Amino acid sequence: MFSSLTSLATRLSSPEALTATHEQAEADVEAGSRELGRLLLQAHLEWRARHEADHLLALDPQERAALAGGRSRLEKGHRRQLATVLGPVTVTRCALRGPGMTNLYPADAMLGLPHGRHSLGLRQLAVLEAARGSYDTALEAIDRSCGGRVAGKRQVEDLVRAAAVDVAAFYTARTPHPAPAQTLLVISVDQKGIVMRPGHLREATAKAAAKARHTFRTRLSSGEKSCRKRMATLAVVHDAEPAGRRPHDIIAPPGGRTGVRTVRKGPTARAKWLTASVREDAETVIAAAFDQAEARDPEHHRNWVVLIDGATHQRELIQAEAARRNVTVHVVLDIVHVIEKL
Repeated sequence: MFSSLTSLATRLSSPEALTATHEQAEADVEAGSRELGRLLLQAHLEWRARHEADHLLALDPQERAALAGGRSRLEKGHRRQLATVLGPVTVTRCALRGPGMTNLYPADAMLGLPHGRHSLGLRQLAVLEAARGSYDTALEAIDRSCGGRVAGKRQVEDLVRAAAVDVAAFYTARTPHPAPAQTLLVISVDQKGIVMRPGHLREATAKAAAKARHTFRTRLSSGEKSCRKRMATLAVVHDAEPAGRRPHDIIAPPGGRTGVRTVRKGPTARAKWLTASVREDAETVIAAAFDQAEARDPEHHRNWVVLIDGATHQRELIQAEAARRNVTVHVVLDIVHVIEKL
């Protein structure tokens, strides 16, 4: 570790450094700092390994057995690799063993190590970057941040999927904060077609794709559909305080005809709950949105507003769900979708 710091300081104070651009010096310091951080983390893990070994060796077999569910045999020097945002490190720890029993590693629990090779910090970085765009873009961002390849594309995909397994359960167990009766309860639903592999199309779409006969080989003619998409349904539920506005606050240029009128601000969404699924049908997703809305207003004291784009199927499902729950909803059509038909 000290040699790494000395080497970096020597490079920055060498005669060659006098002719380096600031970009070159910056890159050298960045790489050296990352390596120094990795060595510091490695040294910390080795210090903890020595402390753990001394602690467990001081215990007699009966004490170790009581600590580890009957495992009294101690083995030192068990190692596992850990990929971190600073680079790869080695975790050395002790194993407590017993006849016919799997090894127990107390240090793994103390360090909070995941089952896989990648650290929680690296997993968090993968989730943050994957939410911004494609997996390829996320992988490039991770490589830039970590100074080199610490995970492959398939590994990043697995890390994101693993991080998402508790999302639905988290929102199911979460109790919405109550809101006063004058606060609007807003639901919005939309759908988006996603190109699927043939084996993952819904039954009706797969049959239509099998019967389809296209005029051209390389493109679709007017009115033809590829029959390759499956509809993903998205829904959001949020609270909003009423914000009175007039039409020209929405569709007129800022300032109105005179250029001096102050535009009234629209409502602000808060306490948003979002869901989306390409696996479940629209009816299931809309029912989940109404479940969330009803959890916020079980007595139906608030005004429920539903924003849609005018799709007949969505509107019918929403009206049926509202009738089933005996709640009055105010359906609003998105002006962007409606205006082109006027």
